[in-house]
Amino acid sequence: MKKLTPLFNLLILAALLLSACAQKATPTSTSVPTPVPPTKEPAQAPTEAPTAVPTKAPTKAPEPTATQAPTKAPEPTATQPPAPTDTPQPTAIPTAEAPGVAKTLRLPDLGGKTVRAVTENAYTPLNFVDPLSGKAVGWEYDAVNEICRRLNCVVDWQVTSWDAMILAVKEGQFDVGMDGITINDERKQEVDFSIPYMTSQQFMLVRADETRFTTPPEFAADPDLLIGSQTGTTNFYTAVYAVLDGDETNPRIKLFENFGASVQALISGDVDMVLVDAASGRGYIGANPEKLKIIGEPLGSEDFGFIFTPGIDLVAAFDAAIQSMKDDGFLEYLNTRWFFLYDPTAQ
Repeated sequence: MKKLTPLFNLLILAALLLSACAQKATPTSTSVPTPVPPTKEPAQAPTEAPTAVPTKAPTKAPEPTATQAPTKAPEPTATQPPAPTDTPQPTAIPTAEAPGVAKTLRLPDLGGKTVRAVTENAYTPLNFVDPLSGKAVGWEYDAVNEICRRLNCVVDWQVTSWDAMILAVKEGQFDVGMDGITINDERKQEVDFSIPYMTSQQFMLVRADETRFTTPPEFAADPDLLIGSQTGTTNFYTAVYAVLDGDETNPRIKLFENFGASVQALISGDVDMVLVDAASGRGYIGANPEKLKIIGEPLGSEDFGFIFTPGIDLVAAFDAAIQSMKDDGFLEYLNTRWFFLYDPTAQ
């Protein structure tokens, strides 16, 4: 029994120890969940975090827009020389200011097409053979060569007489003809015309020593005075209806094969007057300054145009080129070159 007493004492001590341990363990387990403040702190963290973050995030979000990355995007278009929206502007310039190069860019491209052009070589300074070089030159040569340069075509020059020219062009033997041809309704029934490239007036060309008349009525009153002309020309019809009696068979009108021959007849005394436009009159006076002169007032004005085979597709392209040459001053350059600067008497 005495041996058992210490054993019981040990058991009681162990139980007390276990009980003490149990009591200490219980508060620790309750103390962990009981502090609710830790649970309030996480609850406050989300309330502050969402409110603080979104309010700052939107305030910073506009900042990129304040830096105006999107508003600066148009700035490259403000420079706009390379922008495609500026490329149409050069094509609009020719219609307003008409610089030659810009006009040329807008003209039709004939793709190297050969254009058969015909003239007479007897209408100084529009078309004639230069006595020094022996080459065919003149205002109309330069004009058509420039037209084809602008339209990308090649001129095949041909020569025929005035009498055959209109019919030959009408029948398609040539594409375009020129010889100081006046635009009128009668000829429009036969051929197509370009827009006018020159406007001229009819004057009386006489010998330098002429004193018997200065006006058409004075000329008509003297039955001995004769007119040199070409049949079917504006000069011929002006002589018939503006100077004489309206009779196309009047024997006072002497007809010649070409205009140059009528001027030579005037110089030699075979006729007493030739009607000329201002352009050719200046040319012939320049070639014969001591032999010829112009007298009186102009008898009327006329427009010159190129003639074409009816229905040919060249008319609109030539019209566009002629207009561009008017706009950029090239036609005026030709007037100056051939009517004022060219010296047919040069040796």
